[in-house]
Amino acid sequence: MARLTRRDLIKATGMAGALGAFGWAPGLWGQETAPKEAVKPAKKPAKAAEPAPAKAKARVIVVGGGYGGTIAAKYLKMGDPEIQVTLIEKDEKFISCPLSNEVLAGERDLDSLSFTYAGLAKRGISVVRDEITQVDAAKKTIKGKSGKSYEYDKLILSPGVAFKWGAIKGFDEAAAEIMPHAWKAGPQTALLRKQLQAMPDGGKFYIVAPPNPYRCPPGPYERAALVAHYFKQHKPKSKIIILDPKDKFSKQALFQQGWKQVYGDMIEWVPGAGGGIVEEVKPKAMTLVGQVEEYKGDVVNFIPAQEAGALAKLAGLTDEKGWCPVDPKTFESTKQKDVFVIGDACIAGTMPKSGYAANSQAKVCAAAIVALVNGKSLPEPSYVNTCYSIIAPNYGISVAGIYELKDGAIQDVPNSGGVSPLEASARVRALEVQYALGWFRNITADMFT
Repeated sequence: MARLTRRDLIKATGMAGALGAFGWAPGLWGQETAPKEAVKPAKKPAKAAEPAPAKAKARVIVVGGGYGGTIAAKYLKMGDPEIQVTLIEKDEKFISCPLSNEVLAGERDLDSLSFTYAGLAKRGISVVRDEITQVDAAKKTIKGKSGKSYEYDKLILSPGVAFKWGAIKGFDEAAAEIMPHAWKAGPQTALLRKQLQAMPDGGKFYIVAPPNPYRCPPGPYERAALVAHYFKQHKPKSKIIILDPKDKFSKQALFQQGWKQVYGDMIEWVPGAGGGIVEEVKPKAMTLVGQVEEYKGDVVNFIPAQEAGALAKLAGLTDEKGWCPVDPKTFESTKQKDVFVIGDACIAGTMPKSGYAANSQAKVCAAAIVALVNGKSLPEPSYVNTCYSIIAPNYGISVAGIYELKDGAIQDVPNSGGVSPLEASARVRALEVQYALGWFRNITADMFT
């Protein structure tokens, strides 16, 4: 499918279902355009008495200030200003995982990926810094590490992912300080960057990819490319080896084509069937024990297996596989009434676990809650996702998907979406990088302004 056609299709249809429920059409790149009634105050009678403060229609608490939680809070408040919206987040600022691989390549710093919540507070959203440690769904209360309790009518959790420490012998939180995962942007990203800078030219850098499902399916493979970009400039004799428990991965043909074209033989991918499964880790020896042989690296990036964030499990929202089943029309948990789960932690049909997917799910969830609070029929949802990957500063690729609710599950819309063409020109590859950077600017503006 042609590149522009695919982008136009997403822009035209991706958010229509969710935003239509709020009574406005989506503007360019997801920025809202409110109807005049939403921003122009009604005229008061000339001598009317000052009205008493109106009681909130509902108290909705959103826990988690990432790609899903910020959007849920914002679009709830835009959808009905009379809803009391509280966003609770444990960190003072948000650091984006998308584009953090560029930090490893030396193309940007973590400050460029960091955002505060001041813009949401200006919208009338109560932003509270606390870490939620208890959820009582029966009493509709949650409690934070601060000791404070919060009451809600509806609760949205966007808890992200947790790592399955110990799933591989020898790899625990202490081991991650030697073999960093860098899968949550921040100190781990800085640690891995420092290790790569200190690695000798001619050294070996191992990436251990996680099993499915996990956050950001193309992430490890983009990481290999951008570290190769750094090595090509500063450590050209070095080698990157990806040990993968899987036998295929997202955008595989595009990645392998790009690796070869840009970096020659610097990157090697070892699939599970070819010896890529790691069974044990020896951090002090910088050794990975595989099913076939042992691998010793100068730097090791070990990305663990994942499950729903700890709060989801604490709240009793996870299934036997560690993820959260939800009603795909609203994202309400199937295990707890009036508790909704969005983003990486939820089971969302064929949608990947990505930042853009979380954004899309948050808008659907917010629209559903606005309808429920106001006693209206639930809107028909639509969902969208795009994942851009940067192979080099002038070489990008992407995959896009449009999804619908069919037979009770989120499924791909037939003949929609698609991936970048293998035969794309150098100009198109360069444009994809600009699309990726534009996507980041606009999605973070949607989140924090």
